[in-house]
Amino acid sequence: IVAPSYTSEALEILKSKKGGNFIILEAPLDYHPGDIEYREVYGMTFSQKRNDVVITKDHMKDVVTTIKTLDDGAVRDLIVASICVKYTQSNSVGFAKDGMMVGVGAGQQSRVDCVKLAGRKVATWYLRQHPKVLGLPFRQGSKRQDRVNARVRYIEGDFTAEEKVRWESQFDVVPEPLTEAEKNEFLKGSSGVAISSDAFFPFRDSIDHASKLGVSFVAQPGGSVQDKQITEACDEYGMAMCFTGTRLFHH
Repeated sequence: IVAPSYTSEALEILKSKKGGNFIILEAPLDYHPGDIEYREVYGMTFSQKRNDVVITKDHMKDVVTTIKTLDDGAVRDLIVASICVKYTQSNSVGFAKDGMMVGVGAGQQSRVDCVKLAGRKVATWYLRQHPKVLGLPFRQGSKRQDRVNARVRYIEGDFTAEEKVRWESQFDVVPEPLTEAEKNEFLKGSSGVAISSDAFFPFRDSIDHASKLGVSFVAQPGGSVQDKQITEACDEYGMAMCFTGTRLFHH
């Protein structure tokens, strides 16, 4: 953990966590890392300008879709998602809602695979609000993290035979499965989700998939020969999309 300073109370709490194994460092507020960063690979050293862009609401002004409205909440979520993908391994996309990240897909060779990877996390996050998930009849005394894990596996549903026996043992009554039809119907209620991409969307398939997850707002650098097709796809789904003009590749 790195921070400019710690109160004595906070430091004592941190020292008590994880059996005292946290590495706690203090760093000066005025530290400047320099404009150039370096990577060494098999004896070769590469240098590049450090990605020091500060993402603000000004990056969200170039709205290119028919829908031009980005309210304060949408701008906030697009900024949060963009900051996240700035620091994750490319290719990278991030989904945000209500000021928090709800899905990140990074390090994939295909951008649509990033969207699908992050999208599974978004779907799981949203489906945790499904009445059947909220009503799971856990045995008395179940640990909080065990309940969290059990809810996620209930949503995913792809148990091995051995895993299912252990999962069912956590309940007073074995729950009815959450069917694909029930999941899909509930996901139709998702809306207002924001997605940001660290580079342009090369094809509309990413937008098609994002539409299944309640995405209403999109941020991407733009600059693809397919920009017109991507904009048209957003228009078809009633999304507002802005071009930030800033690539955020991180390797």
